[in-house]
Order: sequence, then structure tokens, then C-alpha cells
Amino acid sequence: MLLTVEKVMILKSVNIFAEIPDAVLAEVASIIEEVKIKRGELVFRKDDFGRSMYIIVEGKTRVHVGSKTIAVLGPRDVFGEMAALDPEPRSASVTAGEETLLLRLTHELLYELMAEHIDVAKGVIRVLCQRLRRMVEE
Repeated sequence: MLLTVEKVMILKSVNIFAEIPDAVLAEVASIIEEVKIKRGELVFRKDDFGRSMYIIVEGKTRVHVGSKTIAVLGPRDVFGEMAALDPEPRSASVTAGEETLLLRLTHELLYELMAEHIDVAKGVIRVLCQRLRRMVEE
């Protein structure tokens, strides 16, 4: 298990949380859940109902629809943010490409953070815009 200070450092290195004060990140770190996923294991399936987003601490994941790979994500990447913002069925599946350690942030906690800290909302918007731009370029 990660120490709270390690979780704070990880959160601080993710662009969504980069502008958030350490004291707030310490609160988040104390309640954010660690999830270990084995190589080849599904984190979630397309069309599963989702209410959480994930931050990759270690390892790699593959975002895919069926056999088509949409993205390969690694440490400090975020996925599932759409479901955390708008709990609806997942738009893609995510599978661990190797043993992976994740931090899971629930819908409720994310909304609470955004309500109290505009920089979290800005960070989420920035991540969504970057993903949209990459999709348009492809």
C-alpha cells in the first residue's frame, strides 16, 4: 500500500490535480482507493455502468473497443473521467497490459473536489479537450 505522501506526489504529477494545494490532496489521498490489476485483466468493459475515474500509478492499460485499440496508457495517465463526470455506460473497455496499480476516484469525490476547487474542473476539462483533439487528428 502507498503512503499518503506518495499518493499526494502521484496526484500532484497528474495534470488534473497539479494546481491543487497539498493539504487538499492529502485529504483526497487518504480516501482514494488503490486497485491492483493483473496482466490481461479487465478494469471495466464497454457498456458497464461507471462512476469512477482511474489514475495509473504503475503499469500500462489498453483502451479498446473489441479488438481495436484506441489508446495505450501508462503511469500518471487518467482514464474513466467521462463516467466520473456523467455516470453512464462506459464507451470503451480497459484491460491491463501488465500488472498495474491504479488509484480510483469516485464520482462523488470528484464532484466535491470540483465544487470546492475550480482548478480540478479546469484540469478535467483540459484532459477531455486533449483527448478530443487527438481523436479529431486521427
